[in-house]
Amino acid sequence: MRLWKILGVAGFLGVAATGVVIARAERRRRAYTPEEIRLRLHERAAEAQEPGRPGSGGMS
Repeated sequence: MRLWKILGVAGFLGVAATGVVIARAERRRRAYTPEEIRLRLHERAAEAQEPGRPGSGGMS
């Protein structure tokens, strides 16, 4: 019976730790301004459009 209690507490702590990690990542993601996000998206789109780059979608 004691093993089940230990496993239960360990599972609860795992879930709590996962929640903390997700909350930190979300907070970091929301720290960007809309202008920063737009700039990053434009940069990534320009990189994807470059011919000869792997993953650019072009058939060469």
